[in-house]
Formats: sequence, C-alpha cells, structure tokens
Amino acid sequence: MIIKMMQVHNAGQTTVRLRCPACRHKGTFENIGQQDYSNGTLRAGMRRCPDPTCHALVFVVLEGNGALRESFPAERIDFDTTDIPQPVVDALNEAITCRADGCFTASAIMVRKTLELLCRDRGAEGGDLKKRLQALGKKAVLPQELLDGLDELRLLGNDAAHVESQAYDQVGENEVDVGIMFTKEVLKAVYQYTALLQRLRALKKQ
Repeated sequence: MIIKMMQVHNAGQTTVRLRCPACRHKGTFENIGQQDYSNGTLRAGMRRCPDPTCHALVFVVLEGNGALRESFPAERIDFDTTDIPQPVVDALNEAITCRADGCFTASAIMVRKTLELLCRDRGAEGGDLKKRLQALGKKAVLPQELLDGLDELRLLGNDAAHVESQAYDQVGENEVDVGIMFTKEVLKAVYQYTALLQRLRALKKQ
C-alpha cells in the first residue's frame, strides 16, 4: 500500500502495541523522535522495539484514532523452535513469513512441506502424504484430534497447490492461520513434550 503523505502530523507521538517481527516479543513500540506524516485520513511513521537487545525499526500505518492498520516488516506469528529439527523449523518459518506478507497460498503449501519433512524425520513412510501421515500415528504418540487434523492440513495444502477437487472454499488468511496454529501444536506434541517431561523429572529429589 502506497500512501501520499501531505504533511507532518504534530498530534503527539502515539505508541503502538505489536509483536516485534525481529525478536518476536510483544511490546509497546515508541516513536524514535521523528514526527509522523499524515494524509488527513491515515498517518505513518517509524517505531522502535522496546527490547534494548533488539531495537528493530518498524514502519507503521495508523488509523486516525491511532489504531494500527499495517506494519512493515509485518507482524509474525510466534513459533517456539526448541528441540525441533532445523529443516522442519525452516519450512514452518517460511510458511509464517508468507502469511505475514499476505501470500496465503504459498503459506499453505509450506505448511504441507512442513508435514512432509516431519514424516521424513520420524521415518513415517508411504506412497503419498496421506499414507505417510497415517504411518506417523504409529511413530509418534499423538492425541486422536491431532491425528485427524493432520489429514485436514494435507487437504489444505492440496487446495493451495491444485484447482481441482478442492475441499475448502478458499485458502485465505483464516485458513492459513488455523493451519499454522495446528501445525505448531503437532510439532509441540512430537518434539517438545518429551523434553519438557524430562526437565520436570530432573527436578525430583534423588
């Protein structure tokens, strides 16, 4: 979105609450000392991450009442990568990046690739992704709801890549948001619950 800025906006320095696209922490971003610019309807300016170890700069576009309309770089969904193999992390991070940039079809395809890499890492084999996901249920202990949802994620990725026999009316922001959220829960169950249990047991008295 291109905005023609007409004049300096002098009505204070509005802070903005958002998740930093660099360090992923939520915070109240303050003006960096420069005045905002306005076209009468929207105003825009630079804000800085409050974390002193980050201080990433974000360009924000605000409504007349100060509400955030857009930010550049875009706000990203948080993702805990602890104990998850790097290829799987890279694939889901790419899905999150595509989603942040509004590329929802590309994001859904990368969610599907994340599942492919998850199956490969856990040794779940089969002639296609549907069969590999079924085999994954025997390789990893997952609640039935997550196992059922894996096939839904596969269909979402199919719809993003193909135009025939679509199971979803569209692959847009809502579909991708739920898909990424669900994938995060699957990865947490596969890779992180065991490590968390081990940490808890390590706290017990010997």
